[in-house]
Amino acid sequence: MNRVEVIGVEGIGEVVPGDDLAGLIAAAAELRDGDVVVVTQKIVSKAEDKLVPIDATDPVAHKELVEAEAVRVLRRRGDLVITQTRHGFICANAGVDLSNVAEGFAALLPDDADRSARRIRDGLRDRAGVEVAVIVSDTFGRVWRRGVTDVAIGCAGIGAILDLRGTTDSLGRELQVTEVAVVDEIAGAADLVMGKASGVPVAVVRGVDASWFRRGEVHDELVRPADEDLFR
Repeated sequence: MNRVEVIGVEGIGEVVPGDDLAGLIAAAAELRDGDVVVVTQKIVSKAEDKLVPIDATDPVAHKELVEAEAVRVLRRRGDLVITQTRHGFICANAGVDLSNVAEGFAALLPDDADRSARRIRDGLRDRAGVEVAVIVSDTFGRVWRRGVTDVAIGCAGIGAILDLRGTTDSLGRELQVTEVAVVDEIAGAADLVMGKASGVPVAVVRGVDASWFRRGEVHDELVRPADEDLFR
């Protein structure tokens, strides 16, 4: 693989609870076998009706939702709350988000983003007749680094991890610990054409190595168990 193309998909429109995301994507995108379709968490949450009403006049009304969605609070600093969700994600505010949703509502994370990705992938196969992989992406901060980037919170049809252990580097040395989070890298690349305020909630990444396509799940492959985590 020496070239990857990233294409923003326009024309999806405003997503509401009950919408068929696979149908919307199939109508808006020209898909090919081997594409990776990256779908933002926000429209998945909207389609799956993970929207909760809050008091729009209260600037901290969503904080109760954060406490309810968190299974553990790791750190608090001012208004910032770092939590563990029931999905196993370590993130700010338990994934509760007010951006790009109607005033008076907050969006919660999908119940199972891997399952959401599988549903979209199966729907695209039925509607467009293509074999693609699907990644559900969300915006996370990173320990020790400023800024945010998009990562995968769910995937289907692509391995979450590219395990390079046992292979050799360019100088012939055997790699001992290298595991590449390829779905995170693809999600980050897709965000370059989707942005945070452009109204483009889907991207197609074309040219990904065919050997990466297999059954994969973010929950099982990427979420580090607590007994392997040095910082919890």
